[in-house]
Amino acid sequence: MSEVNEGKITKSDLNKAFIRSNFLMASSNFERMQALGAYYSVVPALKRIYADRPKEERVEAIRRHLEFFNTNPYVYGPILGITMAMEEQTTEVEKEPVISVRTGLMGPFAGLGDSLLAMTVVPIYMSIGAGLAIEGNPLGPILFFVLFSVTIWPIKYKGLFLGYNKGSALLTGDNSSNILRRVSTMGNVVGMMVVGSLIVSTVKITTPIEYSVGKSTFKLQEMIDGIMPNFFPLLVTILIYVLLKRKSAKNAVVIILAIMVIGMVLSMLGILG
Repeated sequence: MSEVNEGKITKSDLNKAFIRSNFLMASSNFERMQALGAYYSVVPALKRIYADRPKEERVEAIRRHLEFFNTNPYVYGPILGITMAMEEQTTEVEKEPVISVRTGLMGPFAGLGDSLLAMTVVPIYMSIGAGLAIEGNPLGPILFFVLFSVTIWPIKYKGLFLGYNKGSALLTGDNSSNILRRVSTMGNVVGMMVVGSLIVSTVKITTPIEYSVGKSTFKLQEMIDGIMPNFFPLLVTILIYVLLKRKSAKNAVVIILAIMVIGMVLSMLGILG
């Protein structure tokens, strides 16, 4: 690999990234979820990598890291480390896999963190602390905080360094170009799967329309689901994407208001459920 950015990420940059990663949820929003927090985490690394680079490349790096991102904040470390390693070890023409890999990893890591930590370990710690608090022991909340910190922070810290070291080792080896192409392909495939699953799980559009033929009653929603489930959510998502793309998302507020008004009108007319 040639013409890789000269800025070398230091341990200090990684430590700063770890500290910043603890604020991942501070600016979470419904448009890009944790994107601002994810960008804030990599700012020290980007400053190091792009210190002497043209303004256009710095702007493109910022734009790249403000893409949609959402995962479990407890296991964000490896994704952050791999992302910084890829930024450091790739040329400007090879930057597409950076976000593809990040998007591809956020789903599996979200499932891992939610099931093992958020839904298992944390409730156990909460029950221990709550049990003491109910008995009037003021150490209950303190014990929960200590147990939580001792478990979560090492996972985040070690995960970040592990992701960075392993990512750097893969991308600087003899087969780095082939690995990058494979990672890019896998990232794109998994990223598309994640986006597809988000459409199914977050966009809910149904219609109660039904009609009768003779003594039989046909429900339009059931017929469409039998041919192509979640057709309406997919159709509306594609339409909104086209509208946003047309004006570079500058019309986002207008589209949101239009969706609200159209949705209420169609619901009152009995077209939407």
